[in-house]
Amino acid sequence: MSAKHEHHHHDHGHDACCGDHDHGHDHGHAHAPAASSPAPSAVAAGAERSRLFIAGMDCPTEEQLLRTALGSLPGVLDLHFDLIGRVLAVDHDQRIAHPTLLRAVAGVGMTAQVLQEDRPAPPAPPAVPMALRWRMAAAGVAAIAAEVTAYVSGVENSPVVIALALAATLLGGLPTLRKGAIALRRGALNIHLLMSLAVIGAIALGQWPEAAMVVWLFGLAEMIEALSLARARRAIQAMEALAPEQAPVQQPDGTWLSQPVASLTIGARLRVRPGERVALDGVVEAGESSVDEAVITGESLPRAKAAGDPLLAGSINSGAGLLEYRASAAPGGTLLDRMATAVQQAAAQRAPTQAFIDRFARIYTPLVVLGALALAGLAPLLLNEPFTPWIYRALVLLVIACPCALVISVPVTIVSGLTAAARRGMLIKGGLYLEQARRLKTIALDKTGTLTEGRPVLTDVLPLAELGRDEVLRIAASLDALSTHPAAAAIVAGHAGALDEVADFASLSGRGVQGRIGGVAYSLGSPRWLGEPAQAAELEAQGKTVVVLTRGDSPLALLAVADTLRPHSIEAVAKLRALGVNVALLSGDNSRTVAAIAKDLGIADFRAELLPEDKLTAVVQLPGPVAMVGDGVNDAPAMARADIGIAMGAGGTAVALETADIALMQDDLRRLPELIALSQRTAGVLTQNIAVALGLKFAVLALTLAGFGSLWLAVFADAGASLLVVLNGLRMLRETPDRAPPA
Repeated sequence: MSAKHEHHHHDHGHDACCGDHDHGHDHGHAHAPAASSPAPSAVAAGAERSRLFIAGMDCPTEEQLLRTALGSLPGVLDLHFDLIGRVLAVDHDQRIAHPTLLRAVAGVGMTAQVLQEDRPAPPAPPAVPMALRWRMAAAGVAAIAAEVTAYVSGVENSPVVIALALAATLLGGLPTLRKGAIALRRGALNIHLLMSLAVIGAIALGQWPEAAMVVWLFGLAEMIEALSLARARRAIQAMEALAPEQAPVQQPDGTWLSQPVASLTIGARLRVRPGERVALDGVVEAGESSVDEAVITGESLPRAKAAGDPLLAGSINSGAGLLEYRASAAPGGTLLDRMATAVQQAAAQRAPTQAFIDRFARIYTPLVVLGALALAGLAPLLLNEPFTPWIYRALVLLVIACPCALVISVPVTIVSGLTAAARRGMLIKGGLYLEQARRLKTIALDKTGTLTEGRPVLTDVLPLAELGRDEVLRIAASLDALSTHPAAAAIVAGHAGALDEVADFASLSGRGVQGRIGGVAYSLGSPRWLGEPAQAAELEAQGKTVVVLTRGDSPLALLAVADTLRPHSIEAVAKLRALGVNVALLSGDNSRTVAAIAKDLGIADFRAELLPEDKLTAVVQLPGPVAMVGDGVNDAPAMARADIGIAMGAGGTAVALETADIALMQDDLRRLPELIALSQRTAGVLTQNIAVALGLKFAVLALTLAGFGSLWLAVFADAGASLLVVLNGLRMLRETPDRAPPA
């Protein structure tokens, strides 16, 4: 693979702030986090990799603390963070034992559990524990009562107001203050430290009701944000839950017994009844029915299945027939499992926008904190005004300082976009490709198996003598039934009746076949061998392979076979061109065939008779960014060199999932304009989120400097911005891009 793939596992080190949600996250299915691990590079020689599931780790705040705590341990070599899956992979030498790692995690106020490779993650707690909900409700009542009492009495530090404010702080704010203390000890400038300083500062200034409202609003916002983020996580983990946990399995004595799918092996014979989901990938051995594969390939129409046809785990038996099939993949190795793992690994990678926001946050937060200190210390001196109002304004500025909404908006939006794409049968390997797709200038398409069906079919039968079409086809199919040439198979498949017996059969390499049928000698092969009738050139100009049937020296008929276009190729190319994308055709086939296909599709830029290395050169010459679309095997060099490699028809090939940056799970090129449309929508949502997050902060900052801001308004704006961007990002989950937008 080319250097463009090296971005996959950059470190996430930054000082961005974000709320911590260890009280209230849905952990999905019990086995989900185990499958959600990142895809870090190989472990160095002599090192070990320990995987820790940390329920409270899903934001850069926790990552920063853990990086500081574990990175300083002697013997720790590298850290790989998967914030979506909440899995931390630690590469270490023999000096480090698991208890040491667990103690280091506990030192920053979180708990970890060691994940064994062959065991699921611990059972998931509820999204938001009921005790926390009651505690936050009581804190809210106390905070509002303190505010109302102070307003009615006109005294902000009366014993009643102080008691109510303390009750609100103890009920809803102790976790925040405790995490603030941990951050202070670790020298981490995060949201909990800033919020703790704001609360303590408000109390020091005698603003008891405000301190109570600040701590309650922040806790409430974290709880709501936790529920919203859990939805993004569940959207990914739901893919793994599509396959059933139990399935009817045939026993050695021939009886059927329901067994856990996790205990099955390749070769097990299973049943899937009408309306049930397929448990493992396999091949049908008995029965006929139709199967809905929409969850895997995005194809909305059910496919007919009979003996010999493949079945995919997670698909639904939508017909009326019972299917019996033999498992061809073990649990954890199905296409559905590989898809879920690929999406989770993509979610663990940082998109370009996220990397930019992280760099921005690293500079932005310290600058705003320095500004707050200057506001508290220098402004009163320069303006000859009392310190108290300016200290209050500095506290408001501290609350605004945390770029929570900015940091959290990007991964939520990217994860939602990746999941929406997977639901449509587009498996995108990282946020980079989701963002980059809208910038594509050229899409290079392979011909065979991409634009065409990849197998020749009989297209023309032209009798030249007294024989009828059916008789010509019977003689030709009888001769070709003994040949192994792909064109011969197409002619045999085009004949529906019985075949004649052939005597004295001979296959002449590069020429064709000959034999006797009913005592008469016939030949079937290349026009250049048997004489080229005028109509042959006409058919060959259309990109078809022509064979001539002769009796002795007399031509009896022309037969033509061709690799036909896929049903949606013309529509897909037209949509791509309407989006302003240049479409190129790169093929190893002969120039006449490629020219005919290009003409049918309206493609002006086509190149024929290319070897794999020639395709790679052509990709370099095309105006970029370039995407190369192929079958994921013989087009691998060109796909690796292109800015984005896209594999067609990955539903049946594991190699396509591994080699391509984006895999289309069905043979439908209309997904390409949908991909660009989805990329455009993702970019639009990201822009909206950044504008909302920064806009609200600058609005509150302006109000504060003008003397109209307040602490609770700052918390409300910060928490509100975080919630808005999360909900806006989650809108991507509802996207079903059935058509590309107009150019």
